[in-house]
Amino acid sequence: MTTQVAILAAGMGTRLGRPFPKPLTPLRDGQTIMEQQVSKIRSTFADAQLYITVGFKLEMIMEAQPRALFVYNEVYDQTNTSKSLLRVLRQSGDGGVLWMNGDVVFDPQILERVRPLIEAGTSFVCVNTAKVAEEEVKYTVDGDGFIDQLSKKVENALGEAVGINYVAAADKAALIARLDEVPDQEYFEGGIELAIANDGVKFTPVDISDLWAVEVDFADDLERANEHV
Repeated sequence: MTTQVAILAAGMGTRLGRPFPKPLTPLRDGQTIMEQQVSKIRSTFADAQLYITVGFKLEMIMEAQPRALFVYNEVYDQTNTSKSLLRVLRQSGDGGVLWMNGDVVFDPQILERVRPLIEAGTSFVCVNTAKVAEEEVKYTVDGDGFIDQLSKKVENALGEAVGINYVAAADKAALIARLDEVPDQEYFEGGIELAIANDGVKFTPVDISDLWAVEVDFADDLERANEHV
């Protein structure tokens, strides 16, 4: 069965201060952030159907990745990742969807680690338990070890979400409904929290702390990402 993968790349990326979409930021090895994402996706999932949500300067991303299917968030400047993910889940085919933020530079072994969960139809959130930064999305788990809270406001967090996630086919309708429900400026994690609380959806935390992943929001994040490429 085809593995559906989505990259959320509609935003303006103002914190990094580039005049082009943040996923097109060059890395030290000459690839852009998005190029390294797509290369790792296609190396791990040869059958991947790639979706990319676009908005800000969409033509640049479309020209850079002509083999992808594009989902347009026409209000990219007024909405957050919840609405970009909502659009791509609605456009996706039957089956689950692996998605990632368009600014994450990551160890390709992460995709190998999560492959068995995708094949088993298990929804998950990749997490790093080695650090808990104030401005990052953080998480806790319930008594059974599944994700409980997932936001930037979590207290007594166990670690950080790294921006690579999967919703299984059985859970997709619930997540779509909750993403539609949250405010326009909410992150997609808000939709996940509602699906967990109101629909009983189970998201497994996948610890990738022994590997590496960097979400590039600021110049120092870019420097850290470049240490790995």
